[in-house]
Amino acid sequence: MKTLIVYASKHGCTETCAGKLKSGLPDGADLVNLKQERDVNIESYDTVLIGGSIHAGRIQSSVKKFCVDRIPALLQKRIGLFLCCMEEGLTARTQFENAFPAELRGHAAAKGLFGGAFTFERMNWVERTLTKKIAKMDQSISKINVDEISRFIADLKR
Repeated sequence: MKTLIVYASKHGCTETCAGKLKSGLPDGADLVNLKQERDVNIESYDTVLIGGSIHAGRIQSSVKKFCVDRIPALLQKRIGLFLCCMEEGLTARTQFENAFPAELRGHAAAKGLFGGAFTFERMNWVERTLTKKIAKMDQSISKINVDEISRFIADLKR
């Protein structure tokens, strides 16, 4: 089974999670960062995993566009959807629902909330200043949930 992981990552968290997904899949996967490649052909893949992260309450527009533009083709594939965000519980689930089209959420074999990270070294001055003020922290932090990534992989195997 040939797998593609398509993602967008602003500060590296989603890229890290996509890499963990790839290493956890028995047959590996091809990785495509939508920031670097926009014209992605999914035709030769059996499984397509799509992920992004939340910034100011929204997923990257490149992930949203990828999904919306390919709904009919994606509905013919085995898909998984994952989101990186610092929120938890109901807020995280709401962000997930807002990030991906309902048709794809209903069709997905695996859905995951992988946690998030504030990596101040990769933020510009404005992002760093706002994040420090809003999140009330002054150091980078990672809340990537590797157990959730493992559960996601297990769901794909079913």
